[in-house]
Amino acid sequence: MSKKILIVDDNPQLRTMIKSYLSQEGFEIATAADGQEALFVARRERPNLIILDLMMPEMGGYEFLRAYSKESDTPVIILTARLEEYDKVLGLELGADDYVTKPFSPRELTARVRAVLRRLEKQSSGNEILRAGGITLDPEKRMVLVGDAPVNLTPSEFDLLAVLMAMPGRVYSRSELLDHLQGTTYEGYERSIDVHIRNLRAKIEPDSAKPRYVETVYGTGYRFVAQN
Repeated sequence: MSKKILIVDDNPQLRTMIKSYLSQEGFEIATAADGQEALFVARRERPNLIILDLMMPEMGGYEFLRAYSKESDTPVIILTARLEEYDKVLGLELGADDYVTKPFSPRELTARVRAVLRRLEKQSSGNEILRAGGITLDPEKRMVLVGDAPVNLTPSEFDLLAVLMAMPGRVYSRSELLDHLQGTTYEGYERSIDVHIRNLRAKIEPDSAKPRYVETVYGTGYRFVAQN
């Protein structure tokens, strides 16, 4: 079954270009011109992935992310014409999984889409439940429990935790973690790992300022510490 992609952008020419290219690649496409319409379409169509422009009239991409991330963990790739690091970080903090800066090539965007979807399929195909330090992670159901309480993670947060929990104590560099998330080689944005880790800690740590589980190894990266 083909994957369904929702394209959200106020530029009709750009929507048409992305839709045409991704349709030729075998994806089913839905579109929306702003965040408000995107909420309606996403709730109706239940897309496998959303390509989201940040700067739009009516409801922009940031507002859409704030609203929809409370309802669904659908992966999101943000489109931004801005080059400032702040915009990328804010989009990631609001739950986006990846970003593409305009102008971009359709081939690059398609590679990012396939990488995110491939990562989700790889994670969901596993069935080994991971347990460590009071945290339970079920790859098949994509469910995380801290104690007995379910925790709602974004796809990137879930996959980072899965990688770290699979080998407690093993130190991963930011570039290694980025490679696990993207599944493809490109000039990555290692700062995004720090954003996802910060968001993850806020959801699973008793005190995110003093993390017990996801530990920073200064100058190197991160590791999972299995508390007894």
